[in-house]
Amino acid sequence: MKRIILIGLIISSVLLSACSFIGEVNNSLDYVTTATEHIENLNAFAEEAPQLISDAATNQEVRAELETELIRLKADVEEFIQLSDIPTVVEDVHQDFVAKNELLLAEIDKVLENGHVALDKLENSQLFNTLTEVTNLINRIESLGL
Repeated sequence: MKRIILIGLIISSVLLSACSFIGEVNNSLDYVTTATEHIENLNAFAEEAPQLISDAATNQEVRAELETELIRLKADVEEFIQLSDIPTVVEDVHQDFVAKNELLLAEIDKVLENGHVALDKLENSQLFNTLTEVTNLINRIESLGL
């Protein structure tokens, strides 16, 4: 009888460990999906922004669109920084992402004055260099093999 109880306890603990492992893998996959979507949003902005900046100098509607895009980008960055329950396997990568996103947020804040874009500051900012640095971190996510 004791053997049956002992075997039952062992099987239960193995199953619980497996469930925990599966949960960690699922959380890791969710994180990778979220980070990839974030990077795709940053890439989309980086591709559109040069033309928007060029056109914004002479067109108020385009300038308003650029401001809207920067405000949306800022909200995306802030949301990504606030992520919680980061899986253990991606904690180091996430910390690097957060650091780069904080730099990106600071760059966005420099070019937005009261919700309006300062084109001269934007043209002379490090925003695009920082965007490139953040998006280059996708290689680290891909190397995790999740």
